[in-house]
Amino acid sequence: MAVPVDFIHGLQWRDIPVSAQHAARRSLLDTVGVAISATVTPTAKIICDHAASQFGAGDREGASLWRDGRIVSPAGAALANGMTIDSIDAHDGNKPTKGHVGCGVLPALVAMAQATGQLDTEEFLASMVMGYEIGTRAGTALHATVSDYHTSGAWIALAAAAIGARYLKLNAEQTRHALGIAEYHGPRSQMMRCIDHPTMLKDGSGWGAMAGISAAYLARGGFTGAPAITMEEDRAEHFWNDLGSRWCMEEHYIKLYPCCRWAQPPVEAIFALKQEHGFGASDVEATGIDTFHEAARLATHHPATSDEAQYSLPYAVGVALAHDGFTAEHLSDSALNNGNMAALRNGITIGETDEFNTAFPMKRYARATLRLKDGRELVSPVMEAIGDPENPVNDDVLRQKFVDFTTPVLGEAEANSTLRTVWETESATTVEPLIAALIQS
Repeated sequence: MAVPVDFIHGLQWRDIPVSAQHAARRSLLDTVGVAISATVTPTAKIICDHAASQFGAGDREGASLWRDGRIVSPAGAALANGMTIDSIDAHDGNKPTKGHVGCGVLPALVAMAQATGQLDTEEFLASMVMGYEIGTRAGTALHATVSDYHTSGAWIALAAAAIGARYLKLNAEQTRHALGIAEYHGPRSQMMRCIDHPTMLKDGSGWGAMAGISAAYLARGGFTGAPAITMEEDRAEHFWNDLGSRWCMEEHYIKLYPCCRWAQPPVEAIFALKQEHGFGASDVEATGIDTFHEAARLATHHPATSDEAQYSLPYAVGVALAHDGFTAEHLSDSALNNGNMAALRNGITIGETDEFNTAFPMKRYARATLRLKDGRELVSPVMEAIGDPENPVNDDVLRQKFVDFTTPVLGEAEANSTLRTVWETESATTVEPLIAALIQS
């Protein structure tokens, strides 16, 4: 098949259905909120220092590290800001790809808008939707044509390359090479390794964004790398046939909690039981969770770091047992070192069922069984995470999440002001206010 150059370069905001425009607006708000929340993590500091020392800006083209102030190359900004978002696992995602695209698309997009000085709002928003469409299809195509379960950075690279090609105004052949370079050098890293051994590596999102932006600049300079086989190989063609008629932008879920999506159905199961029966954490003697295989591998009972906690099903369940909500503040050192929480997690066991395994990845199921100290046994319904596209949270819930996640960093007044700026981006002439909200240090 031919690379969809016309879609990459020609998509206009007015061409996008209102429902997909609204989904883009929601994902923009959600990703910016997570990004601001994540700028205070250890990962953010380390990767920003690295970008500043290793990815200096060129003579003309530079972009900002968010809430840092330093200027680096567009590739360096995409790397650092993408890894920053990924350091708080609360950003949007997609079930067929088993991963995330927005956490790479937004950093690549802001970097290219800054570096090229193209700050028109409709161009920015159309490019964002284009990035989601290219990245999501590249992800499903890659999963279907290779045997390994790779991180999201592998296909974020193609989304970022498409964004870079559009902002650099590459011709059709250069765009084809940019996508091929990005696919070849994108981080096809082992997702389940990071599930089994959680670290700051996370989902490879920043590395994919960096690879994609670098690919676009390389293609502009004459570097060759086509074809991108997830686009051009015959067996991948059906993933692209509905480009521009089916909008993947509308198929992304919103996370309410800062942990792996696979751990969120058990959280909902615990909250459902607490609401129905009114018990407290001190009433619980033992907790059993039935889920699917991949979620059962989120098995660290006593995480020592925020990154381990975000990939720990027992930790997420413990937070749900002990609290009425789950925000980024529950990933703090004081929360991780809470002795009562540690004792609570000792009573949590995890199992998997054939039924739930078969349903994955399109359905992520869990069921909780609690034994209380008074002898009662409570069993939850089979639960899914809230926020899936077929069960979306409303805009008010999304806005409240933004405030909850950003207030510890910005303060309540600035959090609400920033919320208005981001939510009203579509009505602004340029994206300068949005970018200013991200980079303010």
